[in-house]
Amino acid sequence: MINFRSFLRIARPPFLILAVLTDALGAGMSRYLGKSLNLLVFGLGLLISLALLTTAFLLVETFRLPLTPLAEGETRRDRDQYRIFLLQISGAALAISAAAVVSLLYLHLLSAPVDLVLVLIFFVPVVYAVPPFQLEKSGFGELVLAIYLATLLPVFSFLLLAGDYHRLLAMTTFPLTLLALAFLLALNFPTFASDQKTARQTLLTRMTWQRAIPIHHLLILAAFLFFAADPYFGFPWRLMWPVFLVLPFAALQIYWLQRIGRGGRTQWNLLITLAYAGFGLTAYLLTLSFWIH
Repeated sequence: MINFRSFLRIARPPFLILAVLTDALGAGMSRYLGKSLNLLVFGLGLLISLALLTTAFLLVETFRLPLTPLAEGETRRDRDQYRIFLLQISGAALAISAAAVVSLLYLHLLSAPVDLVLVLIFFVPVVYAVPPFQLEKSGFGELVLAIYLATLLPVFSFLLLAGDYHRLLAMTTFPLTLLALAFLLALNFPTFASDQKTARQTLLTRMTWQRAIPIHHLLILAAFLFFAADPYFGFPWRLMWPVFLVLPFAALQIYWLQRIGRGGRTQWNLLITLAYAGFGLTAYLLTLSFWIH
């Protein structure tokens, strides 16, 4: 029997919302630079991005060990049926993304730079979830996911609408990717003990707790230092200053994780909320800045 709640957990709707934000960020940069906004093209690009990300998440669960339960209280037969269902949905999502690509090809909107990024984002579900790669289980899945969310999606959306690369892309996506990596690293802390018991490799278990905490802090601080330096390289300050409204959340995230690392009370829900706020609000404020200017 298919449990809709467990399906939503597997599909990770919060990540899909973040993907919408970063995809809209690329479109906002294109619009800011004076390029016309084609809603059909933007919609097709967003459909490709979301369908492929959903495919990656579903395939992760499809290729888990056969004896690993996907939902509470399920039988072996339920588990097998559930995996077939997830494989069917992931296949449908891939078909939708392929249809969107064909539509872009029919509209003559693909170019060499777009094709390169398109190949990369199609490759992500494979290396992230499918054997023999399965980077999600190797400890490098968080790095792949951070690059996908904070670099590939805005770059793909921008190139699809603008056609040419612009330095604003690197100045925006690099610090955002650092924040995304810190965000994904923070999400691993609540499950660290169980991940060790089950020998599940994550970025945190690979780094170890003691190394991961200062690296988490450095990623956040480096991201905001790069944002602060951007105006010296021609990034308009009027676009950048809203990002620093997130600093209190980032500082509290650093403080709270440091407190937990020193033996303080483990209120994981607060840490997870702060991690989502740090990355999500930064992506939202950057996107809003580009869209309203």
